[in-house]
Amino acid sequence: QVLLVESGGGLVQDGGSLRLSCAASGRTNSPYDMAWFRQAPGKEREFVTVIQWNGGYSFYADSVKGRFTISRDNAKNTMYLQMNSLKSTDTAVYYCAAGEYMAWGRPPPTSDFDSWGQGTKVTVSS
Repeated sequence: QVLLVESGGGLVQDGGSLRLSCAASGRTNSPYDMAWFRQAPGKEREFVTVIQWNGGYSFYADSVKGRFTISRDNAKNTMYLQMNSLKSTDTAVYYCAAGEYMAWGRPPPTSDFDSWGQGTKVTVSS
């Protein structure tokens, strides 16, 4: 299993930017796809974006397309989420996940991922 630790969350004003990181450790020698999900208060966890194990393919939820960018540095076992033009609706706890993305071209279910971080909170004030 891959152990994941997120960082970079915080409080930002509407229209601002944040960069989240997800550091992986443990069984990182096998290829694994990675994703970001988020969960707002009182809501279910929702998909944000996913990136293929080699960084060659990524897919975004419509709600973040054009504003968020996912990337990864396999040499550092770290994934990133650059979030620009943040809105109050982006307020949530953001979770990184590792697993096997099988729903190519569609939002993956949480069941595609068997490793999860503890989450990092992002608050966007209007």
